[in-house]
Amino acid sequence: MATAENFKLDDFETFRNVINNELTSTPLTRHATNPSTGESLPAVPVSSKRDVDNAVAAAQAAFPAWSRLSQDERATYLAKFADAIDTNQQGFAKLLGEEAGKPPQGVAIELHFATLQIRGTILHRLTETTVEDTDERTVTIRYTPLGVGVGIVPWNFPVLLGLIKLSAALLAGNTFIWKPSPFTPNTALKVGEIAAKVFPKGVVNVLSGDKSLGPLLTTHPDVAKVSFTGSVATGKKVMQACAGTLKRLTLELGGNDAAIIYPDVDLATVVPLIATWTFVHTGQVCMAAKRVYVHSDIYDAFFAALSGVVQAALKVGGSTDADAVLGPVQNSMQFAKLQDMYAQIDKQGWKAVPPPPPVTKGAGFFVPPTLIDNPPDDSRIVTEEQFGPIVPLLRWSDEDDVVQRANATLYGLGGSVWSADKARAEATARRLEAGTVWVNTHFELGPQAAFGGHKNSGFGVESGLEGLKGWCNHQAVWVRK
Repeated sequence: MATAENFKLDDFETFRNVINNELTSTPLTRHATNPSTGESLPAVPVSSKRDVDNAVAAAQAAFPAWSRLSQDERATYLAKFADAIDTNQQGFAKLLGEEAGKPPQGVAIELHFATLQIRGTILHRLTETTVEDTDERTVTIRYTPLGVGVGIVPWNFPVLLGLIKLSAALLAGNTFIWKPSPFTPNTALKVGEIAAKVFPKGVVNVLSGDKSLGPLLTTHPDVAKVSFTGSVATGKKVMQACAGTLKRLTLELGGNDAAIIYPDVDLATVVPLIATWTFVHTGQVCMAAKRVYVHSDIYDAFFAALSGVVQAALKVGGSTDADAVLGPVQNSMQFAKLQDMYAQIDKQGWKAVPPPPPVTKGAGFFVPPTLIDNPPDDSRIVTEEQFGPIVPLLRWSDEDDVVQRANATLYGLGGSVWSADKARAEATARRLEAGTVWVNTHFELGPQAAFGGHKNSGFGVESGLEGLKGWCNHQAVWVRK
């Protein structure tokens, strides 16, 4: 294979599908929108059933040879792929900022963790395990690839979340079709263009499209697995579509993570961290802390300190603002949902700090970071996933009661507990009904461990060795001696 420098892309303005390592156009095109400016981004393809059939056929044809490679050989390809993405950091940084609405520091974080994820994934190995070896027989457990996998990727982390799926699928021996969100297709198509330079034909394919594309993939009889990240409502539709052909399925859906703050925390240390993990990427993160339960003994002081950080340190700005911490909401659909949530402040009599100005549509989809002071537990701001920079703080005084309140949700993605007494915090964290729990931190993830949801937050896991196994069939081999 060539060096990573040979994979540098000169063109980040023209976008085509990647099918069987060829860049293909479609008669119909569409434009995503730059959420910082409201301007249209360069045109992208609108894939048809024929494009889907061609991509699936290419992935099928590539599967036998790719799956016969050793894991070490596949890992070598993936390592070269990570290097090639890093070689194109400058082009990706500008493009990701424009389509996702991330300020430069947010872009840098996503791109850093994107290739870190690939390099961490390829350290894992699927090994055969002998579970019985007697004079009469041996019994061995092994993992075999499924075939053609599809990754349906959301708009909030359009590079990182796609690469989490791709790297595990490919290392396990599958071939892959990447379907980006219609809101953020441009970066994925450029990732696919790099993949076409690195991998054998048909191993990685990328298809852009409108809302009709997902069903074409989820119902396709020759797709073996779908890995979907997105909303609960759409996840249910994906599950229904996959049922007809009994596809393997991983769903990583919404969350309403609780953070429980004990009275012994050091405010100077914890408050800035809570500000980070509640408002990260303008709150558009499934695993962001979306409900903050603060012990009554420190509630007033904590609320005041957090309000100060929100107003002083969380500057809002566009994709070219190097000083900005928060960017715009990514798309008009989510912007409208948040406008309705902000409208509830006056309607429901919530106390907001700072009192938000009227949310209006200007050049971009910008909304202000806002704290809601101790709203009722049954209010929308507590029960719904807001997916934006509007966060409730709630009082608590009894440990059993706050755990019950934290668990009183249909979601179960993540949760955190904060205390100087780490043993007590961990004991409380283990009582939370969530796929990932943290002590004195939140939203820490990595390729070394799987993540996934309980309850309506989905099933199956991504990342880690268990995520790798999710791209495989389990096979037991019984040998009579």
